[in-house]
Amino acid sequence: MPEDNRMLEEVILQAINITKLYPGTTALDKVNFNIYKGKVNVLIGENGAGKSTLMKIIAGVEQPTSGELILEGKTVRLSSTKAANENGIGIIYQELNLFPALTVAQNIFMAKEKRKHGFLLDKNTHYKVAKEVMEKLEHPIDPNTMVAELKVGQQQIVEIAKTMIQQDLKILIMDEPTSSLSNSEVEILFKLINELKSQGIAIVYISHRLEEIMRIGDRITILRDGKFIVEEDVKNVDVPWIVRNMVGKDTLASYVDPDKTIGDEIFSVDDITLPKLGGGYLVNHVSFSLKAGEVLGFYGLMGAGRTEMIECIMGHHKEAGGTIKIDGKAFKPNSVIHQIKNGMGHIPEDRQREGLIQTMSIEQNMTISSIKQHTTATMINNKRALDRVKEMIKLLYIKVADPKFSIMSLSGGNQQKVVIGKWILTNPKVLFMDEPTRGIDVGAKEDVFKIMNELSRRGIGVIFVGSDLKEMISVCDRVLVMSNGKITGEFEKDEINEQNLVKASAAGHKE
Repeated sequence: MPEDNRMLEEVILQAINITKLYPGTTALDKVNFNIYKGKVNVLIGENGAGKSTLMKIIAGVEQPTSGELILEGKTVRLSSTKAANENGIGIIYQELNLFPALTVAQNIFMAKEKRKHGFLLDKNTHYKVAKEVMEKLEHPIDPNTMVAELKVGQQQIVEIAKTMIQQDLKILIMDEPTSSLSNSEVEILFKLINELKSQGIAIVYISHRLEEIMRIGDRITILRDGKFIVEEDVKNVDVPWIVRNMVGKDTLASYVDPDKTIGDEIFSVDDITLPKLGGGYLVNHVSFSLKAGEVLGFYGLMGAGRTEMIECIMGHHKEAGGTIKIDGKAFKPNSVIHQIKNGMGHIPEDRQREGLIQTMSIEQNMTISSIKQHTTATMINNKRALDRVKEMIKLLYIKVADPKFSIMSLSGGNQQKVVIGKWILTNPKVLFMDEPTRGIDVGAKEDVFKIMNELSRRGIGVIFVGSDLKEMISVCDRVLVMSNGKITGEFEKDEINEQNLVKASAAGHKE
């Protein structure tokens, strides 16, 4: 690893020869990682490369099998998150680590409570400080608001706010901090990062958004398959260099299958609405149709109503209006079970909270929605279920040693593939994929897009909701754009470009 005297003076933490073994898996294999004071230290690699495992070790969540951590020149053992916090290390997790049934203020001060008279919680201080932090993040949410009432992007802001009250912060780990943020929220975060850098705080920044890395990063370290690959100054690299070192090859420019056949209309929605408290609509009289084998994109900015539209169609909102039609059969969007029986599947935006059951195994998570297909009159046919799971693991390129392992043993990208596999096993006619590439690397994205093509070749209609312009252009046969709950644009393949999508998404949009 390249080192000189200047760099050694700047290094606040060194991870040396870190190895982490799990049953059947080597998550980290003698990995070296330097964290430089007052710099944005980018850590990047495909899902399963070992990034999150390394960060959990530095944050005191996991213990290394071997290797050592040297903090400010001294060997340390970070035996818990409390020990890491006491050494000035904070972390913002990729998967939200909040308590939905508690308020914003309670979440921000969890395990860092202020007390008065020795034992009473100082709720006034909690409220005041939480209000100040949220205002600094330009999100003046009432600290007494329950986290369950917040959208995913707002919850991500609360996750960031939790670290801002930590005393004597030296290192802040940010694991995919922008994955749920709007463009304006990303700008606020970047302003905060620059402020922290100016205070000498080291930022460890994990992101799959390569354009962010080039903009905000100072130093980049790449892992692949649990091993250290390279460390370099960001100013000396470009995006193709990053991709080559991450995946060992250049990625495809387009994922559209030119040979597939798009069939007749199989699905349509008519006049879907979702009223908003105080008047107006979150989903405002939306109608569209889908053909067999078509990949239909829904693009829009945060708050455009895309996720709410899918929730209405899938039967999550009893107050939703409109009509759905599959293969000519019309019905109301009234229940999730009814929609699944009618041939619809839904890969949600928040895979941890809505797509997976964390206490179950990989096999159990994948078969839970299709259990009747693996059940005889009296019992579950475990062999049939396991055979189908193994088929999905092969089809979806899931990196797993044993389907019996816990779902939490997988990387984020492989967890996402398990969610996809779960819904494929229900034999859907229409599959909604809400931000399926959120928080996964370029290699895993390529796998997801290959899966989309395979599903569309089978005649399944795919509705792909995304906020990445390049993905929309590369993947979709047709794109609908939403803004403020309405469809504001429709573009066929030869019309799908950044200019058209941005213009349509800005129609009536309010920041």
